[in-house]
Amino acid sequence: MGQNNDSSLNGFVLLGFSDHPQLEMVLSGVVTIFYLITLAGNITIILASLLDSHLHTPMYFFLRNLSFLDLCFTTIIPQILVNLWWPNKIITFVGCVIQLYVYMWLGSIECLLLAVMSYDRFIAICKPLHYLVIMNPHLCLKMIIMVWGISLGCSLALCSLTLNLPRCGNNTLNHFLCELPAMIKIACVDTTVVEMSVFALGIIFVLTPLFLILISYGYIARAVLRMKSKAGQRKAINTCGSHLTVVSIFYGTIIYTYLQPGNSTSKDQGKFLTLFYTIITPSLNPLIYTLRNKDMKDAPKKLISVAYESTK
Repeated sequence: MGQNNDSSLNGFVLLGFSDHPQLEMVLSGVVTIFYLITLAGNITIILASLLDSHLHTPMYFFLRNLSFLDLCFTTIIPQILVNLWWPNKIITFVGCVIQLYVYMWLGSIECLLLAVMSYDRFIAICKPLHYLVIMNPHLCLKMIIMVWGISLGCSLALCSLTLNLPRCGNNTLNHFLCELPAMIKIACVDTTVVEMSVFALGIIFVLTPLFLILISYGYIARAVLRMKSKAGQRKAINTCGSHLTVVSIFYGTIIYTYLQPGNSTSKDQGKFLTLFYTIITPSLNPLIYTLRNKDMKDAPKKLISVAYESTK
């Protein structure tokens, strides 16, 4: 890191929504509500799928991982709340670096994990007789390890490129957290190379998984239409509909944020998009999966009834 970045070693100033104090108060309340929903919903999914033996299947193994990932995302929400309550807050250089790396890592994981979950649904519906043989525990674990490992490599590469950009003493981020686009914008040199790197890795980690998901669901739709059982069709549509809803929400905001030219979004628009996929999406995931999935909806009820009977 060059001499031009020495001043930022003392920390970064996060402006947040300092131009809109009333908006900050409203957002603080909204973020707190969704934070509590995210914690309650994802913890419920993890406990229910672990304690209910009927849910010990590959699909719920991946769903547990998604819920755990969403809980990891929530670790950054207290920092967001602090920055909303106290705008122009200074975050240390080390804190900003950790935030940047972890945030990029978690986002990359979700991109790949959603693709893995669509592959699981493809095997379950298109090859049901071979499902448990193909999606065996060893393969599922290996896929999860690969997703986390590859995403870590992506995070290290992109964040290192961004942090090494000269900033010429500029340490003011027009954001409420240290996010990649905000860090690129304060560079005092041409950032074309970094932006092209972001775009290239975006194709690999965003568009390629999305393309594979769409192909998988093309085959799934054809298989569902051929089903003779209406109950089987309904169950497949509900399960896959939940996943497609999550995919649409997450990939839509990610593509809009990361795969556009650097100056194409307004300063506040980028902040709202970040709030959406950091706070809203993790809170919607458990609601979407439980409302449209009968097994997941019934599991907490069973656990509560068992707990009640055991206390009696």
